[in-house]
Amino acid sequence: MALRRAFPVAPTYNEEGTVGESLLNHPPLSMREEELPFVAATDSKDLALENLSPSEHFDDANLRAQGHEAVLQRSFSPLAAIGLGFSIANSWVGYLSIVGQNLIYGGPQNAVFGLLVGTVVQWIITLGLSEVASAFPSAGGQYHFTYILAPTKHKRFAAFVVGWMTLLGWWVVTCSGLSLCAVSVAGMVNFWHPAFEATRWQVYLIYLASIFITAAPIFLSPRSVPKFTQLTLFLSVSGFIVVFCMVLGLKKETQPGSFITQSGLGTSGWSTGTAWVMGVGNALYAYGGTDGAIHIAEEIPRPSKNIPLAMNLTMAIGFVTAFPMILALMFGVRDIDAVLGSNLPSAEIFYQITQSRGITTFIMCWVVLLYYMAIIGQWVTSGRMTWAFSRDRGIPYSEFFSHVDVYRDFPLRATVLSICFCCLYGLLYLASTTAFNSIVTGAVLYLNITYAVPQGILFTRGRAKSLPARALNLGAVGYTCNILAPLLVTVIGTFICFPPQLPVTVSNMNYTPVILVGLFGVILGLWYTRGAKFTGPKIDWELLNLTACK
Repeated sequence: MALRRAFPVAPTYNEEGTVGESLLNHPPLSMREEELPFVAATDSKDLALENLSPSEHFDDANLRAQGHEAVLQRSFSPLAAIGLGFSIANSWVGYLSIVGQNLIYGGPQNAVFGLLVGTVVQWIITLGLSEVASAFPSAGGQYHFTYILAPTKHKRFAAFVVGWMTLLGWWVVTCSGLSLCAVSVAGMVNFWHPAFEATRWQVYLIYLASIFITAAPIFLSPRSVPKFTQLTLFLSVSGFIVVFCMVLGLKKETQPGSFITQSGLGTSGWSTGTAWVMGVGNALYAYGGTDGAIHIAEEIPRPSKNIPLAMNLTMAIGFVTAFPMILALMFGVRDIDAVLGSNLPSAEIFYQITQSRGITTFIMCWVVLLYYMAIIGQWVTSGRMTWAFSRDRGIPYSEFFSHVDVYRDFPLRATVLSICFCCLYGLLYLASTTAFNSIVTGAVLYLNITYAVPQGILFTRGRAKSLPARALNLGAVGYTCNILAPLLVTVIGTFICFPPQLPVTVSNMNYTPVILVGLFGVILGLWYTRGAKFTGPKIDWELLNLTACK
């Protein structure tokens, strides 16, 4: 169907350059033309449609309206997108990797209810972001949204900063997943051979091996990646069902309800209230990278509908798997001190419940397999984000890294750059495990900052005049998400920067705030040295509204 027939009435303008009555009722066109330098004049209706053939797909036309041509095949189905989003978060196994710290903050109470509050916090942030993604579906994600929504005077700088924070955040999140694979493998060896203590260089070698193992499917069978993400989703959900049933069926003792609700069991040295909020911040790791599906927006049909669907189903599946699992584990655990003293707390919890090394090993092998399979989705996201940012000249040698391999149909060079960063970053583990872990811990904070920035801009500039037609329209709920997202990220982010334990020593110091300031300094340096080359997308508002998904 031709666009003229699908959208018979286009926006009209009055003499002041604001939108008049239209069936499309497109709010963003109420901005003046100096606010939107790339919007055509009052007769842009014909120009917007001039280059579109009747057979051209609306999704590709919508992408063109956002300043880019479609160069990737739309090979991800909605289920594959959900698989990608959830495989990255993998909430129930992800939370197992950090639950020990929540036990330090406040015992079982913090482990259970900290996750519950963390879910609400992260879902508010993700829900608001998913609406923006529905309005402007692009692989660039947060920096793309920021550029479109920010005032003309500040949009290039704001988008550049958000772009680099998103890029570095995804690279470090991938490093986090790789380190989790390496530490889990070493921990399982220690579980069977307590005398074994992996050295730093041994962990780094496992880390490097994990990089090549997880990156292999991306290069050897790139067209099968959507199937890998669906397989990961299946293995994660089925694994949850199997492990959950085993925990309920094999536990020898059940703790009373008071064991879960009792306060004051934390050993961090912080006051109960402070430690509790820190536990909520730690629990956000269970939902790390909920923007993952955004960065395949150019590889999925009807992205305006399917991207927010994938993002919110990632949160939903994450909660219905992570919360019951941690509740069952806390009712079955026997000795919290032994858990905290273990090299692999999750394995110790399963062992205390099942009283079998064989069964514990089976469960942990399934968990570690999911850790490895999750990295595939992280390579996809990191590579696409790197490619999208280079496409808008945000990184050095942009022309080289914005190349898409025609034979393999994915941004090979950008993905290799992501791999090289992770290889080099792992060397930091040899120098200082504290510094390495501090950067990894702060990765979720970096990404959440990028989730909050476009929402904060959207709220201050006005949703009615900033958002075009979109599949997900939150209405009044959107205002709540957009104002709460920056506030929640600010509050939780402040507590994430606190040292995890008192008294503070060199070994337990939290370098997250130092690193955050340092990264911002690096980004400022990049802005002053190459920021002039950063272009940002050129938006055609009329064509964007004409091709918007309903």
